[in-house]
Amino acid sequence: MLPTHKLKIVLVEPEIPQNTGNIARLCAATGAQLHLVRPMGFFLSDKHFKRAGMDYVKDVQIIVHDDLPGLMLAVRGDPIVLTSGLGGKPYWSHRFAPETWIFFGKESAGLPRDLLAAYPHAVLQIPMRDETRGLNVSTSAGIVLYEALRQISPGA
Repeated sequence: MLPTHKLKIVLVEPEIPQNTGNIARLCAATGAQLHLVRPMGFFLSDKHFKRAGMDYVKDVQIIVHDDLPGLMLAVRGDPIVLTSGLGGKPYWSHRFAPETWIFFGKESAGLPRDLLAAYPHAVLQIPMRDETRGLNVSTSAGIVLYEALRQISPGA
């Protein structure tokens, strides 16, 4: 049984509808909210987004923000974590709270460097071999979201 939580997955300028659809399905399965920051490389009506999300898209709360500054107003004082392949502490060493916003960047470039620089204490990475460029964003979202859920679950 999943814990009661208010975890939020944030995709900043997502480019690939299938990745966003997979993450929407992940959010539906876990009860996390999905926040999307424009510009996006597709429309939510895109058939690839809908196919990847399957019938689960209707079961997830999807909130679209016009830009990153607008989203940051919604975050207010809630805890945030920023994911990056460029550095940061291992995701498992972070202590997640039930209200955490978990940020992922666009597929081609990751999160904006100025955002990472503004929250250096909140930058997490998924350790991997040096020869690996990176993981798919939907795989990364699953890894980090389930670690957060494991930590906030009773008895974890």
